[in-house]
This record gives sequence, C-alpha cells and structure tokens, in this order.
Amino acid sequence: MHPENIKNLLQSVRDGALSIDDALQHLKQLPYQDLGCAQVDHHRELRQGMPEVIFGEGKTVEQILAIMTAMSAKGSSVLVTRLAQEKSRKILTVFPAACYHGEARCLTLEQKPPEQRGKGTILVISAGTSDIPVAAEALLTASFLGNTVEHVYDVGVAGLHRLLARGEQLAAASVIIVVAGMEGALPSVVGGLVDKPVIAVPTSVGYGASFGGIAALLGMLNSCAAGVTVVNIDNGFGAACAASLINRV
Repeated sequence: MHPENIKNLLQSVRDGALSIDDALQHLKQLPYQDLGCAQVDHHRELRQGMPEVIFGEGKTVEQILAIMTAMSAKGSSVLVTRLAQEKSRKILTVFPAACYHGEARCLTLEQKPPEQRGKGTILVISAGTSDIPVAAEALLTASFLGNTVEHVYDVGVAGLHRLLARGEQLAAASVIIVVAGMEGALPSVVGGLVDKPVIAVPTSVGYGASFGGIAALLGMLNSCAAGVTVVNIDNGFGAACAASLINRV
C-alpha cells in the first residue's frame, strides 16, 4: 500500500468521513495477504519505498493475476518482470489498462504516474544490441520507481569511440548501469571515466567460453576501476533497484 493511501485513510478517520471499523477493514490485511500461492507483501512500499514486484517466470497466469488483483486493490501500481508475451496476452484481457513492454519482457499496471523521487538521471548503457533485453528491464524498472532515465545502446569495447562520443551524457548522469556480456569489459572502462556509482550487470550473452555469463560476472567482480559494483547475471531489475536507492532525494 502506498504511503499516501495510508495518510488519506488516517485523514478520513480524523475528519469523521470514515469510521474506525471501516478503516480497520482497509488495514486488516497489512502487512501481508495470504493468497495460498503467494504471501503478498503490501507493507513493502512503506518499509522500502518501492512496492513488491512480481517475478513472472515460473508463475502461472492464474497466480500472476491473483497477485495483481490483490496489489491493485490496495492502490499499488504493478510491475511484472520476466513475463513471456504469450502470458501477457491473457493478463491483458483481465487488466486491459496494463501495458506489455516486449523489449524488456515486463508488464506494468500504473494506478497513477510514479512519484518522481530521483535527484538526477539514471543512465543505462548496453555493450551490445544482444544485451538490450536486460538493459531495457533495468530502464523500465528505474522509470517505474520514479527516476528520470536515459539509455545508450551498443557502445561496447569493440568500438570504443562510440562510448567516448557520449561523454556529456556520462558526465551528466547521477548513477550509471552498465550491461554487458561476452568478457564483460565495458563497466571497467566506464568506471575509469566517471566520478559516480557504476552498477555492472553481466549478461548471459556470448559464445561457449562465456559460460552463460559467468565469464562476464567474474570479469566485472575483478574490475580494476574503483566504485564499480556488480549484480547477478541478467539482473537488470536488481541493478535498477540499487540505482534508484542511490538516486533518491
């Protein structure tokens, strides 16, 4: 439940527009709601400033719909990550106001526009075009969490001049998310050029010796550039959450 909804509820009780018993009905399923298949954490936005997000992979359409229904009933906007397009079609018939973002493989249901809480811009960079799905997930998540976002795609180390041409964008960002597969070298390069936090995201893109992203992960963990932190393989969502916390007013 959004903090603003709690404030409005308490205001209504104070003004006599809502009885204590009715207010109790609204609050009785805080901090979580047992759906059987899921324990929906309605209190998360109050604790962490960001709502619970639904990881779509591995869940049935029915399970996702049950969680979305519970969240939207509390006034929360909804983000579903790692959602196949086939599943999204069925969900959109129940929630036609929702939007499927194919590039990011995510679905959003906005109850209201996100509150802008970022003090600056989060810049998402991808090394290659093949890394875009993970980068797009990071971009969409950061925007959903109330940040101004920009992106630069396909500026990997195989053509470093493409990155160097974006110097002004690099300098203007508050936090930079760098998404790369193969050997994962790009975050080190970016980290050596800027004076702000760099969050590296290894992807599973690459030939056999990339070992599904492990080569990029180890390369990023061993970065010689100061200030580079690393999230899990293909975890654009996690990188965006960390960047959003760093970027908050």
